[in-house]
Amino acid sequence: MLTHLTLPVTVSDVRLDKVVALAYPGIAQSFIAKAFDEGNITLDGRAAGKGESSVAGQTLHISTLMEEVDRCARAVEGPLDIVYESTHLLGFNKPRGQNCHPIDAEETDTLVNAIIARYPRLATIGGNPMMPALLHRIDRGTSGLVLAARNDAVYRDVRDLFAMHRVDKVYHALVEGRVDARGGVTGYLAHAKDGAGKMRVVTQQTAPGSERALRAETFYKPIHASKTYTLLEVLIRTGVTHQIRCHLASIGHPIVGDTLYGAAPSPIAGPDRFFLHAFSVSMELTTYPPKNNTDKRLLPNVEELRIVAPLPNDFKVALATLS
Repeated sequence: MLTHLTLPVTVSDVRLDKVVALAYPGIAQSFIAKAFDEGNITLDGRAAGKGESSVAGQTLHISTLMEEVDRCARAVEGPLDIVYESTHLLGFNKPRGQNCHPIDAEETDTLVNAIIARYPRLATIGGNPMMPALLHRIDRGTSGLVLAARNDAVYRDVRDLFAMHRVDKVYHALVEGRVDARGGVTGYLAHAKDGAGKMRVVTQQTAPGSERALRAETFYKPIHASKTYTLLEVLIRTGVTHQIRCHLASIGHPIVGDTLYGAAPSPIAGPDRFFLHAFSVSMELTTYPPKNNTDKRLLPNVEELRIVAPLPNDFKVALATLS
């Protein structure tokens, strides 16, 4: 992070954010905009606007300006519900209302912040310093299992398994309406035109006026049904944003509390809560002896893994209430 900078303005009729960008070409535009927006850049002693035109002879003062090295998650202690731990993998039961990883470095209450505080070596695993070691993500409002790799080799291998759709992810979803038979939804999902982070079902991979859609498959079966609600076991191998939420809503069974996808407001859900829980992950994991091991008799180890994250208490209470 750069601090306490003084920048004489030598050109006129140039946007101030462009003046800063020209003086510090290695700084991302988003960081420059953030410095202006947060009041960290002043012009001759007053707050400066990034869109203002420059006048030669003025002076910019920059109190703080983030660099690329600052774009990383911070280690901040927080609660962790560890449901699986081996030399290769960690499994965490993420509570609803918590993000998996920070959007910017100043966000410090995510699952990743707590993980790298407990396991500092994980901060360097994978290629994204904002979500190190994480093998997948779930929504803020979704509770349940999130996996992290403990070394780069396992990170690469398991990410490949996810990409090849060779990981079975099972969720429990409490939905509106009665579902009496198992079924599935297959097709394409694209971002909704009205924004708000919502997805929509489309009939082809490239819809008119839309970005490229992604294919997704969702399979479900009822575990328990009442007159007005059903607890579903949902299996997915693809991993498109909001896949389960969007697919279940598309067949008339939105998840209880998921008002973004048409569910009625629910007194049992509360704000920022819908009843979707990442229950388990199953995969065939192959691990190899260390490269520096001289024992040629050691062969790769193939392990059938199934890792489970139990339902949170508020989900159990909701089930008892609706049964």
